[in-house]
Amino acid sequence: MNLLVTGAAGFIGSAYARMLLRSDAPDAPQVTVLDKLTYAGSVSNLGDLVGGHPRLRFVQGDICDAALVGKLMTEVHQVVHFAAESHVDRSIEEAGDFVRTNVLGTQTLLDAALSHGVERFVHVSTDEVYGSIEHGSWTEDRPLAPNSPYSASKAASDLLALSYHRTHGLDVRITRASNTYGPHQFPEKVIPLFITNLLDGEPVPLYGDGRNVREWLHVEDHCRGVELARARGRPGQVYNLGGGTRLTNRELTERLLDACESDWSMVRHVTDRKGHDLRYSLDCGKARAELGYAPRHDFVPGLAATVAWYRENRDWWEPLKHRRAANGGKARRHRAVKGAAVAVPHAPRERER
Repeated sequence: MNLLVTGAAGFIGSAYARMLLRSDAPDAPQVTVLDKLTYAGSVSNLGDLVGGHPRLRFVQGDICDAALVGKLMTEVHQVVHFAAESHVDRSIEEAGDFVRTNVLGTQTLLDAALSHGVERFVHVSTDEVYGSIEHGSWTEDRPLAPNSPYSASKAASDLLALSYHRTHGLDVRITRASNTYGPHQFPEKVIPLFITNLLDGEPVPLYGDGRNVREWLHVEDHCRGVELARARGRPGQVYNLGGGTRLTNRELTERLLDACESDWSMVRHVTDRKGHDLRYSLDCGKARAELGYAPRHDFVPGLAATVAWYRENRDWWEPLKHRRAANGGKARRHRAVKGAAVAVPHAPRERER
């Protein structure tokens, strides 16, 4: 079987591709990776697999390129769609790229999949499409109520994908996962941002009072959940994938300070994000019952291993962070993604050079 994986030079997509390529089963798929290689995507996330693995083909390109996407769809049987713009703060400032990639890009893929008879389309989404929940946990039938341009664009792509199932009969399956962490995560996200800042002796910024609650999921558990949905899920269904560990951003900050041998003197409180969702929490009963899904990584050792990875892999993250700083843009230079309650103030000038 030939599998097209979009966005697989990014954090979660590359972990998924590596998981597939580790398999030595006789029916292990051929994997075609399509990635535009924007600032958060890097071929290095796939390591020496590119050009060195017989079941991997890497294609640099845009999911909005209908001609390229159409050509690739003639060569594959199934699609797993990770590619997305996902930086919440950037979506607040400039929503256009999010609509183009997340909505129009998904439509381009769906049209091509339908036209070329692709047998299955797994659309990877986010818990942020549900909005914010004060108590309890979301089930998959919860009405969507996104509160940022990012989450609105993902909700739109979810509904578009489901419409192709209901209208055209395309086998579409959707996963909605909680905040994901682990190695190879671009250092604008809260966990790698805080780790790398603290390892460099720089302060970390915390939005508001830090009361915002997020549920944390290890990237390997996220990828296993996506693969279970692809292999065992039902057409037209949505599956929540949560990690089970819910922390306020203040609690997360405290754990990261401890792991990096720092203290609260390194924390800078900054103005809260516009429209900041207070609490996320997923009910994963459907995924457990239908897919056999359950997270395997406990958060405490998972976070410790993640800190160790960034400590040992400066050669991976330092160029990314310094390049992002040099090209970084906005006056406040936001660095919050996927509900992470942070925004980075200007770095010291010596870090800019």
